[in-house]
Amino acid sequence: MVIAGGGAVSWKPLLLPQEAPVATVTALPNYVWDSFRCEPRPDPVPDARDSSDPQAPPDRSASRAFATSAGYSARMRSSLTPLGPPVSRDRIITSFPKWYTPDACLQLKEHFHGQVSATCQRRNTGTVGLRLSKVVVVGDLYVGKTSLIHRFCKNVFDRDYKATIGVDFEIERFEIAGIPYSLQIWDTAGQEKFKCIASAYYRGAQVIITAFDLTDVQTLEHTRQWLEDALRENEPGSCFVFLVGTKKDLLSGAACEQAEVEAVHLANEMKAEYWSVSAKTGENVKAFFSRVAALAFEQSVLQDLERRNSTRLQVGDGDLIRMEGSPPETQESTTSSSLGCC
Repeated sequence: MVIAGGGAVSWKPLLLPQEAPVATVTALPNYVWDSFRCEPRPDPVPDARDSSDPQAPPDRSASRAFATSAGYSARMRSSLTPLGPPVSRDRIITSFPKWYTPDACLQLKEHFHGQVSATCQRRNTGTVGLRLSKVVVVGDLYVGKTSLIHRFCKNVFDRDYKATIGVDFEIERFEIAGIPYSLQIWDTAGQEKFKCIASAYYRGAQVIITAFDLTDVQTLEHTRQWLEDALRENEPGSCFVFLVGTKKDLLSGAACEQAEVEAVHLANEMKAEYWSVSAKTGENVKAFFSRVAALAFEQSVLQDLERRNSTRLQVGDGDLIRMEGSPPETQESTTSSSLGCC
C-alpha cells in the first residue's frame, strides 16, 4: 500500500488472511503441564541457564541426573507390569479340589503334596508355569464333548452344535497355589472317518478324558476302545484318566444312580476317576476341570523336582566314569585312589 502526503512516500506491508501472525507457545508453569499428564511428574532439575547469566552453558550433570531418575522410574513401572491379563477369579485354585465320589477317584486326599506346597511357597517351580499341559477329550459322536468344553471355557451352551471335524482345542489359564498354569484342552472328532486324524493328537497327553452319554449305555461300552486308542499313543502310566458321564440333567434321580453304578464299576477297571456333569446346566463342570488342573499341576511340579534332583546327583559321580578295556578291579582301584588323593 502506498500512502502519499507532504511529498513523502511510505510503504506498509498488507497482511492477507493466510499471512496472519503465528502465535508462539511460551513456557507454561509446571502445574499446567501436570494437568496434561497421566502420572506424577518428577521434580524439575534446576538448569544453569536460569542463572543471572543468560549465556551460561547448560549444566550437563543436572541433565544426566534427570535422565537417570526418569530411567529409574520407567524401570520401576515396567517391573510392576503384570505378564499377560490376570486370571479370572473362578480359575484361582488355592486348595486341592475334592473328588466326585470316593468309590472311583485317583487320589483320596484333600491337600497338595508337601513338596509341591513348599516349592510353590518358594516360587521355585522351574518351567512348570511356562508349559502347556495337554488334555485330550475322546468319546462317541454326540455325547457332548464340545458342549462340555465350551461350557467351561466360554460359559455357553448351544443345542445345535455341529459335529467336530478333525480336532479343535482351547487354552485355559489357571493360578494354582500362586503359580500360573495352563491347560490345552483338545476336542477330538467322534466320527469313525476322523479317527486316523485325531489319533495323531493323542500323543503327549497328560490327561485323557473319555466321555459318554448317561442316557445311552452303548456309549459307555465304547469308552474302552476310545481309551485304548488314546493310551496306545502315550507312554504307560504317564496319563491321568477320567471317565465322564454327560447330560446328567436328562436323567431322574433313580435312573442317574443306576447309570452311575455301572460307570463307577467300569472306571475302576479302567483305573480312571469318575464324574457326572451337565453342560446344559453347568453342574459339576467347573469343579471337574479344577480337579483335572490340580492333578496335572501337582504331577508337573513333582516331575520337575525329580528331574532337577537327578541332574544334581549325576554331577561329580565318580562311578559314571569308566575306562574302556580295563578289568573291573582296575576300575575300582583307580576310582578309589582318585577319590582318596583329594
